[in-house]
Parts: sequence; C-alpha cells; structure tokens
Amino acid sequence: MNGFFFAIIMKKVIIALDGNSACGKSTLAKEIAKELNYTYIDSGAMYRAVTYYFIKENIIDKNNIIKDNWLDYINNINITFKKNKGQQLIYLNNEIVEDKIRSIEISKRVSYVSKLKLVREKLVSIQQDIGKSKAIVMDGRDIGTVVFPNAEIKLWLTANVNERAERRYSEFVENDSKITYQEVLNNLKTRDFEDENRKESPSKKAIDAIIIDNSYLSKNGTLIEAMKIINKELSNI
Repeated sequence: MNGFFFAIIMKKVIIALDGNSACGKSTLAKEIAKELNYTYIDSGAMYRAVTYYFIKENIIDKNNIIKDNWLDYINNINITFKKNKGQQLIYLNNEIVEDKIRSIEISKRVSYVSKLKLVREKLVSIQQDIGKSKAIVMDGRDIGTVVFPNAEIKLWLTANVNERAERRYSEFVENDSKITYQEVLNNLKTRDFEDENRKESPSKKAIDAIIIDNSYLSKNGTLIEAMKIINKELSNI
C-alpha cells in the first residue's frame, strides 16, 4: 500500500464508483482497489463484453439493429474476472477480451446493447453475487443506485465533456490513427444522452454519492482526492 494512505482503517465494504464516460472511472477504481487490497470489478467492461459477443455472433448489425432472436444467445454468455500475470482481466466464455472490447466500434454500440432489460438483469445478478463477499470496488453508471444501493461508500466521478473527449481520443488514436477528435466528442455526447435517458437503469448520481470533478486533476490527484474521502468515510463506519 502507498504510505500516504497509512491511516486507512481496513474494513470490508462496497465502494460504488459511478460517473460519465471517459472520466477515468476504471483507472481510479483499479488504484483504489490496489490501495485497499480490494477486488476491482469493471461493470462497464461487462457490457462491452456482451456487445463484443453480439457483434461476433452477428446479433447486432452496423445500424445497431438487434436481431429478434437475441434472447436465444443470452444464456451462452459467461463473464468472469481473473488475474493473469498479476493483472486482473475480463474473460468472455474463457477468452481474454480485455483489449478487444476497447475499440470505437464497441463504444458506438454498447449503449444499444446495455439498454436491453434482460442483459442488464443478467449482469446485475452477476455483479450482486460478486458483491456478497464485499471488499470490492465496482465502477459503472448505476452501481450506487441499482446494483448496490446500500453500498457503504458511493463516489460520482465527473469532468467536462471536452476534457473527457481529449482523454478518450488519446486512448483511441494509439490503435486507430484514422479516428478524429470530433468523432470521439460526438460519441461521448451521444453516450451521455443515451445513458441518462434509457428506460432501464439510467445513469444517475445517487443522492448520497460524493462528487469528484477531475476536469483539471491528474490521475494521481484524482486518486488522492478519492482516498481522502474514502479514508474519512471508513473512519465513520
């Protein structure tokens, strides 16, 4: 553990980390889990994995139209998290898909897949089962409101959309030199609208969630701010 956080009281709780796309939720959640020796669960990656499966099996087309028989496939999906060479990775039907689910293609289609009621119910059930042992950090968009409404600590991470687009563009451009900043920005605006307005489990800040705006914070600065909050909350439990 980082010596900066030596005062943390080690207790087993659930930390729900929600917020907008490209705020660095996954990065922050991983670092928090590392500091507390907790298990990190990337709920967004789970929806991306299902989207990857839908594309692979031709269940969703290029126009984001989902085939009527998609229910025939839902029970064939098995998602787990395992450590591989010291790194926690997501597996889809025993295949490592960590890198395959981070493309712009997945980003453009994940909102259409994640709004399906039975997809959400299946993944929420998996997430809640994982959370029974506590000592986890889970990030997403409805963790503090739907998956773990009774989580002991809830954080909401946000940043202005232009800053988020810059961050996401930097990630994508390494693997896709043809992608433009405007395309990434438009995708984020679309994702925000769809996440906030979907019928099933819309993205919404829990009333008791503590806001962290990291528009102008570095990754380490965001971690320090989050750990200060967590340390304070843990001391009151």
